[in-house]
Amino acid sequence: MPKLESLGIRRIESIHYYVRDIERSRKFYCDMMDFAEIGESGADLDANGKQHSVLFRAGDCNVVCSQPVGEGGRAWRYLKKHPDGIGTLTFEVADILKTFRLLDERGGTPIDDIQEFTDEKGGKLSTFSITTPFGDTTFRFVQRNGFGPLFPGLVDHAQPRGGKNVFGIEAFDHVTSNFQTMKPALLWMEHVMGFETYWNVQFHTEDVNQDHSKGSGLRSTVMWEPGSGVKFANNEPWRPFFKASQINIFNEEHRGDGVQHVALTVKDILSSVRGMRERGVSFMPTPGTYYDMLPARLQQIGVQRIEEETSVLRDLGILVDGEKEKQYLLQIFLKDSAGLYGQPEAGPFFYEIIQRKGDRGFGAGNFRALFESIERQQEAEGKI
Repeated sequence: MPKLESLGIRRIESIHYYVRDIERSRKFYCDMMDFAEIGESGADLDANGKQHSVLFRAGDCNVVCSQPVGEGGRAWRYLKKHPDGIGTLTFEVADILKTFRLLDERGGTPIDDIQEFTDEKGGKLSTFSITTPFGDTTFRFVQRNGFGPLFPGLVDHAQPRGGKNVFGIEAFDHVTSNFQTMKPALLWMEHVMGFETYWNVQFHTEDVNQDHSKGSGLRSTVMWEPGSGVKFANNEPWRPFFKASQINIFNEEHRGDGVQHVALTVKDILSSVRGMRERGVSFMPTPGTYYDMLPARLQQIGVQRIEEETSVLRDLGILVDGEKEKQYLLQIFLKDSAGLYGQPEAGPFFYEIIQRKGDRGFGAGNFRALFESIERQQEAEGKI
């Protein structure tokens, strides 16, 4: 297939998270993750949209959390079907007319025509949304020409409230989604979005490799938009034991395909994770054997030296991966929202914290470590 013309995506601008308890979100983002609360929806938007929204920001990461106000709004409809989760991903684009034309020509399904808005200072915003194969998650595209608020109807606070981003969160690194079958999403991303294959892997857990009596596996393909570097990791269960796979369990808990996690880049993951732990953030556990085997594994994958002490990484639970000498990445995964809050309706979505030190890819070793860590957590909770 010939390479398709780029949609002109610049970045993932924001994620829109539908929640049942917006005060719980405030405590998480401001008190625990040190995001700033930038503003909230005004009375007119609340009445028209039948939901109340709050914008949290750290670095270039914008997270909008919306709670239903009565019945009939988008948040209410989403939460009738799902636990709390990501309902919209918003992309900033260079030329909204071009983006709309290309998507329309390639068989994309716009929800609306391009909408135009003007703010008090004359700034303009152009936007439209499309449906996707990502369950009930839609994609929104925006072009900004001096438009101040993140979205029309947002009332910025006179001064940001809450956190100061002391953990050095910078940007959205990638989005990971789970599917019972991912091929339709991959074809859609290729033929409609114009994304290209970046990386893929498939593996089974050690349990399957040892005795074939239990365990599970996954297949994963990362798609990316080369112009912007925006990446989507996509997972599906891999036989045997399809039903026991944590990918399938996500699907059952989320009640459909959807976004499993979003990765946030940070400047210094050691200080970030240390500070987050001090504020009560819980992370996926990593077994001690991971660090016992780490020096040998780094030699095997060609990473000759890392700057961090293994003992410090072990203490914080941070994972290491890479492909080339002096090029590696450090990452860790928060517990999912249901685990953080001890409430199933909070949902299986979680965040990843990542610091890239030259490596731009996805380490297969850490992919396995995350997969097996989630399954250990699910086993401890009696889900498998």
